[in-house]
Amino acid sequence: MPPSRKIKTVIIRIKGKTEDLMVKGKIKYLLLLAAAYLIVSCGKNVVYTDSHTMQGKTWRLRDIPVFKVPVTDTINSNNIYLVLRTGSSYPYRNIFLFVTTFSPERKSITDTLEYNIADERGNWYGKGFGDIHELKLPYKRNVFFPVSGEYQISVQHGMRIEDLKGVYDLGLRVEKTNK
Repeated sequence: MPPSRKIKTVIIRIKGKTEDLMVKGKIKYLLLLAAAYLIVSCGKNVVYTDSHTMQGKTWRLRDIPVFKVPVTDTINSNNIYLVLRTGSSYPYRNIFLFVTTFSPERKSITDTLEYNIADERGNWYGKGFGDIHELKLPYKRNVFFPVSGEYQISVQHGMRIEDLKGVYDLGLRVEKTNK
């Protein structure tokens, strides 16, 4: 085969591989774009979400997470959830919480809550795998925020011991209702 024929063959093969890579890149880009769209559209009702990680997987009594929720919508109702992640080392089937909500006008209300997080056999509620168990605990349903501004929601555990081992983190989630 003459040398010029070999060069043409190599150029054609390289060009074919480059086109294949470009097509694969476009497909990956479109799949990534579709996945991002699905993630965003699934979370369209989420108004606010945040979490507080407990140092050493222990919730100390003096460690009081405060969630600062910006509110602009005073017309639609919302559901508020506490998201609790615990480990198998959590020694109780339940948890008591003191939840205080401060309005932008500095009015406050405190709720005392008890949640069962495991059954009498020690089977954890919620979802999880391995050592981690996550529960989405309903706090308030169909709540209207009367004024816009920043609401502060603080959560303190109400158990009889100061250092509550086995608590990984606590989150707050506010979702618009589908009404």
